[in-house]
Amino acid sequence: MSDSQLDVAIVGGGLAGGLIALALHRARPEFRIAVVEAGKVIGGNHRWSWFDSDLSEEGRALLAEFRQTGWDAGYDVEFPKYRRTLGTSYCSMASHDFHEGLMRALPDNAVMLGRKAASLDARGVDLDDGTRLDARAVIDCRSFQPSRHLRGGWQVFLGRHMRLPEPHGLERPVIMDATVDQLAPSGNGGAYRFVYVLPLASHDVFVEDTYYADSFKLDRAALSARIDQYARENGWPDHAIVGNEAGVLPVLTGGNFSAYQEEVRISGVAIAGARGGFTHPLTSYTMCVAVENALLIAREADLTGPQLAALMETRARHHWRKTGYYRLLGRFLFFAAEPHKRVKVFQRFYRLREGLVERFYAARSSPLDKARVLWGEPPVSIPAAILAMFNRGPPLKANAPIDLQTENEA
Repeated sequence: MSDSQLDVAIVGGGLAGGLIALALHRARPEFRIAVVEAGKVIGGNHRWSWFDSDLSEEGRALLAEFRQTGWDAGYDVEFPKYRRTLGTSYCSMASHDFHEGLMRALPDNAVMLGRKAASLDARGVDLDDGTRLDARAVIDCRSFQPSRHLRGGWQVFLGRHMRLPEPHGLERPVIMDATVDQLAPSGNGGAYRFVYVLPLASHDVFVEDTYYADSFKLDRAALSARIDQYARENGWPDHAIVGNEAGVLPVLTGGNFSAYQEEVRISGVAIAGARGGFTHPLTSYTMCVAVENALLIAREADLTGPQLAALMETRARHHWRKTGYYRLLGRFLFFAAEPHKRVKVFQRFYRLREGLVERFYAARSSPLDKARVLWGEPPVSIPAAILAMFNRGPPLKANAPIDLQTENEA
C-alpha cells in the first residue's frame, strides 16, 4: 500500500458510516480511514432511538462515545382502549451529539465534510471536485436507493424539539400515543397515526407526529399544525422551538431483493446501512443492525475490498430472509386493514408480553413469538389477511423522496 493510500474509505456519514468508522478506529487505530460526507455535519438532522435490550455489551460500549438520553423507568404506549407501561429501558441520541462524538473520537483528517463522491470503485473514490482517494477497501453507506424491485408503504414523520416555560412532569417516553385522530382515506390516502414523545429534560420535550401511510406525501404545514394541537392539549401552548426534523422512510412489504442488489452493486465495493437493506422492514429501525455491522467490519478489518463486499452482500441476503416475517406483517398492516383502522393492529400487539415486544423491535422474534403475534382474534378480517399475504404492494419508485432530512429550523 502506498503512503497516500487509505486503508478504508467510507462514503456516507450517516449512522452506519459513522459507527463503522468508530469501530474500525477503536479496533485498528493504525488504520488510515476517511469518511466522505456531502453534508455539513455527520448524521444530518435526525434522532435515533432504541431499546437497551437491542444491544450487546459490546454494542453499548461502542455507543458510550456519544451523549445520549436514557430512561430506566421504561416507556408508555397509549391506545383508545388502554394505556400500558413497559419496563424496558429506552435510549435516544440526537445527530448533533453523534457528530460531536465522532469528531472527538476520530483523527482530525478522517472526516471529510461537504465533499461529494462522484463515483466509487473497488480501489477508491472520485470526488466531484476531481480529487481521487485511493483505498484498499471502499464501503458505500449512502442513503437508501429507491427501486422498482422493492415494494411497500411509507412511514412519514415530523418532529419538534420544544423548550417549555414550566416543567412538563413526564417521567417516561411515550413511544406510541395512538389516541390521536386517525386519518380515513381521502384524496391523499389514509394512514395509521401516532404521536411519539420524549422528555429530554425537565423543560425539554421532543414530539413527533408519525404516519404509516400509503402515500409518501409529507405535508409539513398539516403535521406542524397537529403538533401545535397536541401541545395545547397537553398544556404546552407556549414553547420555544429548539429544532425540527422530518422524513419519509420506506416500510418494506416485499420485492425481489436479488434484483435490487444487482441494481445497487458496485463491483468490489461493500454496502452497509439502509442502501444495503439493513433496516427493520416494518419499524424502519436501524440502530441494532448498524451497530452489529460496524462491530463485524471491525473484526474483519484485514479483508480485501472485494472480500468485504462479498461478506456484506451475503449478510444482506441473510438479513432479508431473516426479516421476511416482518414484511408479512407489513402486508397485513397495509393491505388487509383500512388506513384509519390500522390502530387496531398495534393496539392488539402491545397487549402481548414485554419480552416478545423487545425481540420484535430487534428483529429477533422466536418461532413462538411469531406464532403468538398471529394467534388469537385477528385485528383484520381473515379473507383480507389471506389476500394480503400475496400482495407485495406497489413499487418504491426511484423518484420517491426517501429519508428527507431537514436542516435545523430553529
